[in-house]
Amino acid sequence: MKEFIFCARNIEDYIKPINQAAAGKEPLDLTDENILENDEVQELFAAVIKSHFNDENFVDAPISNVIDTGLDGVKLDFNFGLRLKIPAGNFHVKISDFDSELIFFDKDISDVRLTSLEKYFIRWQVELFLDGEKVFVHTFNLRDRKVLINFPKIGMGDIVSMLPYVEEFRRQNNCAVAVKIPEYLREFTKHLYPKFELADEINFNNYAAFNLFMPMNLLPVWSEDFRNYPMGKIAGVALGFNEIAPNPKFNPTAPPVTNDKYVCIAVQASAVEKGWLYHDGWNIVVKYLKSLGYRVFCIDRDKENLSGRIKIVKPEGAEDFTGNLPIMERANMLYHAEFFIGLGSGLSWIANAVNCPTVLISGFSQDWAEFYTPYRVANRLVCNGCFNDIRVSFMKDKCPYRKDTLRELECQKDISPRQVINAVESLIIEKKLTPPIFNQRN
Repeated sequence: MKEFIFCARNIEDYIKPINQAAAGKEPLDLTDENILENDEVQELFAAVIKSHFNDENFVDAPISNVIDTGLDGVKLDFNFGLRLKIPAGNFHVKISDFDSELIFFDKDISDVRLTSLEKYFIRWQVELFLDGEKVFVHTFNLRDRKVLINFPKIGMGDIVSMLPYVEEFRRQNNCAVAVKIPEYLREFTKHLYPKFELADEINFNNYAAFNLFMPMNLLPVWSEDFRNYPMGKIAGVALGFNEIAPNPKFNPTAPPVTNDKYVCIAVQASAVEKGWLYHDGWNIVVKYLKSLGYRVFCIDRDKENLSGRIKIVKPEGAEDFTGNLPIMERANMLYHAEFFIGLGSGLSWIANAVNCPTVLISGFSQDWAEFYTPYRVANRLVCNGCFNDIRVSFMKDKCPYRKDTLRELECQKDISPRQVINAVESLIIEKKLTPPIFNQRN
């Protein structure tokens, strides 16, 4: 059976990624009305899909029987894109978008397996004709259907930021959602979203399935670059809705670790370049917090991290709660904390998920990049925000504009302790907190 990959958008929209993939070869004539049937184009499309999934199973897995087509040999599902199997015969297939009525595919075919290049939400409509007579119509509809959401190997913050959008997707479509999620997040995810099924493995016995991650320059497999959106919202884009998903309600499963008032901090991130790099900054802030009578708990996984000349270590005055502890333990600790001071990293997203007031120190990203907090700290008077600059890659180059100069990483170095303390003081006032030092004076 022949494999054929079609695309929903006009192939001219993909001229840049296609010709980049075909570097060194003759440019393709994308005005050719039969361009999709070009063997080279089909090979390029197949290579794009395989590089996206990095797993042959995603490409070659059998199409499920969850949709009853009523026709021998005809199978249809939406596991990681539209997949349609057509047996030998005098068939004609028309595939379109139900909402916009754009037609993507309209051809006579026989003995072919059709796969969409696009892997995000489209309200597909499939019409099938046999011997000139319409014999089957199906419009993509998730109601009461099972959907698998797979999270590949991405960071904790990435996943936690997207979970509210998966829940909103489930609610809006009234579908059953199974999530394939890393083991360390399963208990936390199930606690926040009890209606999710936890999938042990990726399977194709679903009506639909989606991969959720943070894509950069992945047109045409994805429709958008995540850097154009607040983290997490890209999941809403991929899943077909535009609303901001509400935060979950966290109910603690353990009491506070102490009856003393405490503040949690996290000084590490997935890359040391995301850290707060002001010399002795953390020690200054910890000293300030302790002067208010707070106990200060450092809850990072690692006590120290080193990359090149940059070394980030647990502040001396902070109590050591580091270690590879269960996320639910971290969540409970954050829930009972007065507030949290962190970075653009996973523990900040855990704090946000449990509604812990958060001071977020981050100059490498834009103010809208992470969740909203009025206690965001950055210095916008220096080079900043390149994490959300789609012309460059912060994750690849780590300071693409100022690298190897005296201004390298000034976005993280030139945030002063005074700025952080200002944010803490605003938080204390607005949340009507009473630092322990004031109780002691009474």
